[in-house]
Amino acid sequence: MSLVFFLLSLSLFISSSSSSSASPYPYGGLSYHIDCGGPTDSVDPFNTAWLSDRFFTGGATSVVSEPLQFHHPQEKTLRYFPLSAGKKNCYIIPNLPSGRYYIRTFTVYDNYDGKSHSPSFDVSVEGTVVFSWRSPWPEDLARTGAYSDLFAFVSDSEADVCFYSIATDPPVIGSLQLIRVDPASYNAVSIGQNYILVNYGRFTCGSDQFGPGFSNDTDLFGRSWQNDKDVRSTDDDSTVRSLSTRNTIANTDQSPNYFPMKLYQTATLVDGKGVLVYELQVDAKLDYLLWFHFAEIDSSVTKSGQRVFDILINGKNVNRIDIFKEVGNFAAYSWSYTVKNLSNTVLSVKLQSVAGAALISGLENYALVPADVATVPEQVVAMRALKDSLRIPDRMGWNGDPCAPTNWDAWEGVTCHLNKNETALVISRIDLGSQGLKGFISDQISLLSNLASLNLSSNSLGGTLPSGLGQKSLNKLDLSDNQFSGSIPQSLATSDLQLVLMNNNLLEGQVPEELYSIGVHGGSIDLYGNKGLCGVPSLPDCPLFWENGGLSKKGKIAIAVSCVFGFCLLLLVLYIICIRRRRNDYDFGLPQDLMSLAAKRNRYQRQKSLMLLEMESQHAKALTPFTPQ
Repeated sequence: MSLVFFLLSLSLFISSSSSSSASPYPYGGLSYHIDCGGPTDSVDPFNTAWLSDRFFTGGATSVVSEPLQFHHPQEKTLRYFPLSAGKKNCYIIPNLPSGRYYIRTFTVYDNYDGKSHSPSFDVSVEGTVVFSWRSPWPEDLARTGAYSDLFAFVSDSEADVCFYSIATDPPVIGSLQLIRVDPASYNAVSIGQNYILVNYGRFTCGSDQFGPGFSNDTDLFGRSWQNDKDVRSTDDDSTVRSLSTRNTIANTDQSPNYFPMKLYQTATLVDGKGVLVYELQVDAKLDYLLWFHFAEIDSSVTKSGQRVFDILINGKNVNRIDIFKEVGNFAAYSWSYTVKNLSNTVLSVKLQSVAGAALISGLENYALVPADVATVPEQVVAMRALKDSLRIPDRMGWNGDPCAPTNWDAWEGVTCHLNKNETALVISRIDLGSQGLKGFISDQISLLSNLASLNLSSNSLGGTLPSGLGQKSLNKLDLSDNQFSGSIPQSLATSDLQLVLMNNNLLEGQVPEELYSIGVHGGSIDLYGNKGLCGVPSLPDCPLFWENGGLSKKGKIAIAVSCVFGFCLLLLVLYIICIRRRRNDYDFGLPQDLMSLAAKRNRYQRQKSLMLLEMESQHAKALTPFTPQ
C-alpha cells in the first residue's frame, strides 16, 4: 500500500503529564505539498492541501498506467525529465527562511511510458546526492512507488531538489513535500549543519504504521513511522510481544524533536532473558545516527532496577538503560548514538536483558551524508544571469548549482574547481562555442573572478562588451564570429590574456595598445573582420580626435579649449559694450524718447543754420557802398 505524507500546518498546544499547556508549535506555518504533474490544487482524505505542479525547471507530465491501485490523487500523476530538457533538472522552492527542513519525495514509475524500463537517475538536495535509483527497480517498487525523506539545512533562501539523468533515462517524481522544523532537532548543534540526515529506517515498536498519510495520528514534523516487524528478531526462541497503554505519556511533543505521544504508548519486548535484535540495511561508506525511544508503560515496574538492559551495536556494548531510573514511568526517554567505520552493509542493534525484559518503543536510523561543497554564491548569481542573457537552451540543463554535486558533471560547457581554501567551488572555464546562442554577455560576468577561459565563438551574440570583462584570471578569450558591437573595453588591457580572438564582429574604435601588445609578447590576437577598429598595425589610423567609438582625449581637450576661448571672447564683447554705455550715462530715455530728442535737435540745428544765413545776408547788404544816381 502506498504511503501518503501529511504535514500539520496549524499550531497545536502540547499536553504534558501535568496537563499544563506548552507553547504552540512554532514551525507549523511553512510547508509545501506539491503534486508533481498535478494540474490543479487538491485536498487528500487527511485534509492536507496539495498544490498543483510548480517550481520546476523543465520536463513534462504524465499519469501512472494503473491509477486505480493508488489511493490519493498526488500518487497518480508524475513529472518526468526527458533528455531534451537537459541532463539536470530541478524543483527550486523560493523565498525560504534559513533553517532546517524535512523533505520527502514520492517516486513512482508504474510503466507510465509503456516501455517497461524503470529509469536510472540520481537525486540531490542542496547540491548533495542523497538518493540513487538504478534500473531495473524491484517489481513491487516500480509498480507502487516509494517514499524517501531526509533533514537538510537551507541557507540561501531556496531549496534545490535536482534530478540527474543516467545515460538517456528520464528521471521521475510523483510528489515533493517540504516542512520547516526546529533547527536544533536531531543533535544539530553537535553534528553541525554540514550533514544531511537521510532516513534509512524509522520504526514504531508494538503498533501498526502510523503518522500523517495513513492514520489520523499526528507528527508535527510530518514523519511517518513503520512497523518494526520486518527488521526485528531474537537470537533464541524467545517470544516477542507487544505492550500498549492509553495513559498520557509525559515529555512528548517537546522541542527540539517533537516526538509524538503515540510513539511511546506502545512497545516491543522479549520475554525472559531473550535478546531483541534489529538488523538494519546500510551503506558501509557512511556514518549513522541511531535514535532510540523508550517509555516504561508497564505499571508493574515501580522502581529503578526492575527493568535494565544493555544496548549492543555491532557487538559492542555502548550503553545500559534503566528507563525508570532516568524518567520514571509513563514518560518518554530518548537516547542517540553515532556509528562510525562500518565494515559491512548490515548494522546490528541488540537489546540484551540484565534485569527484566528488554523493551523499546521506537528506533530511527539516519545516514550522515556530508554536504557537498557548493559554488560560491556570487558566482551562482553570475551564472544565472549569463543563462538568461545568453539565452541558454533547455537542452543544456543549466539548472540548480552550476558545479555541485561534484560527482555529477557541471553545467554543460562549464568547468569548475575548488577555491584555494577548498571550501567552495568556482567557475574556471566556460566553453559555449557553436551553440546557437542569440543573446548578449551580462555585466554580471565580472563576478566570475576565477574565470580563466571564455569561448563564445560562432554564435549570434550581440550588444557591447561589458566593462567587467577582463578579469585578472582570464588568459583565453574567444568571441570570434559573432555580432558584438561598440568598442573594446579598456579592462581587457589590464588582464593576463594570452589568446584573444575577436575576429568577424562589428567592433569599432581604437584598439588598446596594451591589448594589441599580446601578440608581441608571445601571445596571439586576431581582430580581422571588424571594419570599425583602428589605431594599431594592420588596422587604419584612427581620426585625430576619435577613438574607441567616441571622442579621444585630445578631442575632448580641443573642445574644452575652444569652449574656454569662446567664453572669454564673449566676456570681452560684453565688457566693451558696458564701457561705451558708461560714456552716455546722461541719456536715460527710452528708445522712442531718444528718437524724439534727436528730431528736436535736428529742427534746432536747421533753424540755427537759417538764422545764421539770414544774418550773413543782412550783413552783406549793410556793407555794400552807396552809388549816387
